[in-house]
Amino acid sequence: MTRIVVSMGSNLGDRLARLQSVVDGLGAWVRAVSPVYETDPWGGVDQGPFLNAVLIADDPACDGHGWLRRAQALERAADRTRGQRWGPRTLDVDLVACYDDGGNEVLSRDDGLTLPHPLAHLRAFVMVPWLAIDPDAELTVAGEKRPVSRLLAELEPADRSGVRRTDLVLTTPASGC
Repeated sequence: MTRIVVSMGSNLGDRLARLQSVVDGLGAWVRAVSPVYETDPWGGVDQGPFLNAVLIADDPACDGHGWLRRAQALERAADRTRGQRWGPRTLDVDLVACYDDGGNEVLSRDDGLTLPHPLAHLRAFVMVPWLAIDPDAELTVAGEKRPVSRLLAELEPADRSGVRRTDLVLTTPASGC
């Protein structure tokens, strides 16, 4: 596998530093990082707003399970505890989609790894940042490859408007800024 789309979010503590820890943790594998968005909580739990972003990383030596282990290690480093479903969190790192050497989307339903992420197509806070760095992104939903822009357009206007771009910036090793 060579390419991964990662969604990250935080609504506890220094939210921006938590997102930056993911970019730093993936380091030289990072190819693109979206702008940072503030988003309303998703899932019906009363809590503060999240900062969210998406990044694309590339490591030909890493498969889906390897990316999952990396994501979970980044969450542990941020003292992530798994408590209330869709509740507040220091850091949430989700694998949205993976692509093999030929650019084909990898589908997985085994060993705790579900690809693509089963709820990504319902989450504006994933699709808006993703489209900011990959306007031609596609995602397989119910066995059909669909443009992410179309999936986003199908969401309720309130879901889309709940994703607000900020002036905050995540720095990558290549950008240095």
